[in-house]
Amino acid sequence: MHLFDAATGLNVLLDEVPVDPQAWDQAPRQVSIALTNTCDLACPYCYAPKLNARLNATRVVGWLRELDDNGCLGVGFGGGEPTLFPGFTSLCSTVASQTGLAVTFTTHGHRLTAGLCDELRGSVHFVRVSMDGVGATYKRLRGRPFATLLARLADVRRVAPFGINFVVNADTIGDLDSAVDIAVKAGASEFLLLPEQPTVHRSGIDEDTATRLREWVCNNDPALRLTVSAAGADGLPVCVPLTGELPSEAYAHVDAQGVLKWSSYDLEGVAVDDAGVMAALHVLREGRGAA
Repeated sequence: MHLFDAATGLNVLLDEVPVDPQAWDQAPRQVSIALTNTCDLACPYCYAPKLNARLNATRVVGWLRELDDNGCLGVGFGGGEPTLFPGFTSLCSTVASQTGLAVTFTTHGHRLTAGLCDELRGSVHFVRVSMDGVGATYKRLRGRPFATLLARLADVRRVAPFGINFVVNADTIGDLDSAVDIAVKAGASEFLLLPEQPTVHRSGIDEDTATRLREWVCNNDPALRLTVSAAGADGLPVCVPLTGELPSEAYAHVDAQGVLKWSSYDLEGVAVDDAGVMAALHVLREGRGAA
């Protein structure tokens, strides 16, 4: 039995309590939704499709109500850049008020003005800010001043607890120590390592950099929670609290074309049609044996 509080992010696992499989929740614990493929940055390692696609807010709310009814615990909005989605603050408010889901989103942070942060306060439970490299590295990769991002973090803290997402590759790994120090000083509660994944244009993190990352993790004890993406966790000392959980019970992704996939990196999935997101999930699970 897994208890979760959306407002605080507290998780309580009661593994002494047997639950009949017929009573298990059917939805994944967490769902990410790419609201739009639009982004005003052009990071070279970005995996997001470049097709001009955007979801309908009413459909998204309907999917999330359905997922909430079937035991989903949280939704993470992404893209592209989710703050470029028309009516983004209204969408977050609707989901927060009409479901029990924890609402999070991932952003490059540069659009998080004080005014936008004021609109989001009370509707978002956690914010993930991408910060790949620091200083000159960040500016070279993301094309924006690093000082501007740091200024935005002061406003993000007023919205909700936040974490830093850090893509790890040969360009950024040398900045890890500085990035963690900056994250701690800015008040971040989590530092998410994202070893670069292969795309059609790039091969992903190289083996030498992956080895350096494993050594860095084993030799560091940062003053904030250190986490890693499931896709990049091989060889790292991760904690797996739900050891019997299938991947299909943990996570799913809906892209900006309304296609349900097991992850944002998958090239194929099942389109969510009028039958709803749970029907699409059933088809996806049947196709992979629920693995």
